[in-house]
Amino acid sequence: MSYTITFLNTMRHHQKIAIARLISDLIKSDDVICKEEIELYNQIVCSFDISQDELHEAQFVSQAEAVAYIRHMVPNEQKKIFTILILLTVFMSGFAQTRVIVTSDIGGSDPDDTQSLVHLLVTLDQIELEGFISQHAWVPYGQGAIGLINGIIDRYESVHSNLMVHSKDFPTADYLRSIVKEGQKEAAMKGTGEGKDSEGSEWIIKVVDEDDPRPVWISAWSGMNTLAQALIKVRDTRTPEELEQFISKIRVYDVLGQDDAGAWIVKNFPDLIYIRNKEIYGWAPDDEWTRQNVQNVGPLGQVYPNRIWATEGDSPSFFYCFDNGLNVPEHPDYGGWGGRFDLTRKEGIRSMDWVVRNNLDETQYDPYFMLPSSSEGGNAINIWKQEIFNDFAARMLWTVTDAYADANHHPVAAFGKDAGKDVLYKKVRAGRSLKLDASRSYDPDGNDLTYEWMFYKEPGSYNGSLDILPSKPFQTIMIPDDAKGSTIHIVLKVTDNGKPSLTSYRRIVLECR
Repeated sequence: MSYTITFLNTMRHHQKIAIARLISDLIKSDDVICKEEIELYNQIVCSFDISQDELHEAQFVSQAEAVAYIRHMVPNEQKKIFTILILLTVFMSGFAQTRVIVTSDIGGSDPDDTQSLVHLLVTLDQIELEGFISQHAWVPYGQGAIGLINGIIDRYESVHSNLMVHSKDFPTADYLRSIVKEGQKEAAMKGTGEGKDSEGSEWIIKVVDEDDPRPVWISAWSGMNTLAQALIKVRDTRTPEELEQFISKIRVYDVLGQDDAGAWIVKNFPDLIYIRNKEIYGWAPDDEWTRQNVQNVGPLGQVYPNRIWATEGDSPSFFYCFDNGLNVPEHPDYGGWGGRFDLTRKEGIRSMDWVVRNNLDETQYDPYFMLPSSSEGGNAINIWKQEIFNDFAARMLWTVTDAYADANHHPVAAFGKDAGKDVLYKKVRAGRSLKLDASRSYDPDGNDLTYEWMFYKEPGSYNGSLDILPSKPFQTIMIPDDAKGSTIHIVLKVTDNGKPSLTSYRRIVLECR
């Protein structure tokens, strides 16, 4: 969410200090600080043009002194400040995260789904998890692993109070247990059809049907037959128009392809937005890093299993949905923590070889089309991997830290006076200069910041070079003469010097005229 607020040019030094102090007191009043409150605070800082020196001075001003400073403002200025704060609060109440349902074969031969679940739990302030469905990918028998899932949620419950110190957006364990559902009892498309509705397929329908305009992302860590069953029921019980509306609210991020149901889905519902990522390997940390930063950190880290094959092969599917200023889920071609994807559907993207070895034939659905990984392949994730590692390590430390001041938190990347996270689209003229200003970026822990302006070439249409001084908080760049008619993506990366260091982003898309 972005905010556009004009600060009061008439505000004096001591009045800015007073505002900083009072807002800080308000945010800290419940002993819980969430990211929206930090965004609110930093938007006020940017909008009122409060300097770092003034923020520092605010720590040494008493609440009584701050109130006295505000009282000496003229009534019109007081009214403007009050109005702005109300508007900001309203905006914050409308903050909307990405809706996500996970389908998982947790409990199978590969422990990577258990690893991903632990990682997912410490990032639940970033997305709105609305379902976790246990199902099998290839195994044609047995039930899911509800007990295993709930056991890990029990560990989450034991650290929930600590997580809430760092963000109040972490859901309760009771809520998480309420959205854990059993999917299809039999694997692949043979587990679907009349009379085979499951708790999981019914839950998908319920969530998608909710009166909420946001799409629902299916984060597929396993096979897709529970979603297929939901689509079968909707197709067979609703009008074509109602089916179309239902499909329009679904997005799929399929990791590798783990049964034949994905091919069936896109064959029968070609308008459904369906990503199949075959380039997920290479981003994950090594075993020693995992031991030090995850497994040895608190009760939740204790249930993070050792790797057998690839560590957390499924995690990019929910990284893709994070609200970090870089990711834009509705634009697969933009790129971010979950990778980057082409907008042109590709024919016959096959599932992993395990599917064929289990006698599941996708060729029967040819031709079928899915959104493929972009030309940079796995590097579309790997370019961010150190920042992903650091984010995970910091969040694991949150689970064992009961004081906000004793942990590191993400800085706020501000572009000009805008401290939001939405993509900024700017129309620029080729051959003209553009000022880039990140000087109002802020760290909630008071850490020093470094800046990087990244020319992210791949998602844009301009194929030339762009001269940017990467380490300056503000600078002026020249838009090349030959950029007319093209788009240029610039990513601002703001990194603190806390332990571990954390990075926040802001994407600026230049439309060159």
